Amino acid sequence: MIDLTTPIHSEDVKDLKVGDVISVSGTIFTARDQAHRRIVEDGEPFSLDGNVIFHAGPIIRKNGENDYEVVAIGPTTSMRMNPYEADVIDKGVRLVIGKGGMDDSVREALVKNNAVYAVATGGCAALYVSAVKKVDSVTWLDLGVPEAMWELEVDSFGPLIIAMDSEGNSLYD
Repeated sequence: MIDLTTPIHSEDVKDLKVGDVISVSGTIFTARDQAHRRIVEDGEPFSLDGNVIFHAGPIIRKNGENDYEVVAIGPTTSMRMNPYEADVIDKGVRLVIGKGGMDDSVREALVKNNAVYAVATGGCAALYVSAVKKVDSVTWLDLGVPEAMWELEVDSFGPLIIAMDSEGNSLYD
């Protein structure tokens, strides 16, 4: 297993190949369709450079004012983000995590930006939530809990499999 720590730099992903198994420690952000659309149309709410985007709609429990707990978190189907993902990657995202394949526009953006796409196994929400140490913030809660962008502190979040690498290779080919 290859362990990555955020922020992720170009040199951290350049040697990753399709089939490599990784984990991530540090900060990851959840983002589904509506958050992707808002990033592209309205601008990013913070720098995405070196960050990780996880295609997930977590189940969140509110314990108090600005005190949230992730109850479960699993990947959602990534192809829904195809219309926006290349533009999001262009903003400096180095690792995208999701489920299923993504299209050629994403492949090209990964190559152009020296970034990678990893898949998380569906049905492993309990495993993945055990790696979440805390919720640092939430952006765009007006979109609803699953569509909001959650900033999560994680430790050894994985296992994740590199499905598209920075050389244009795809597990789905």
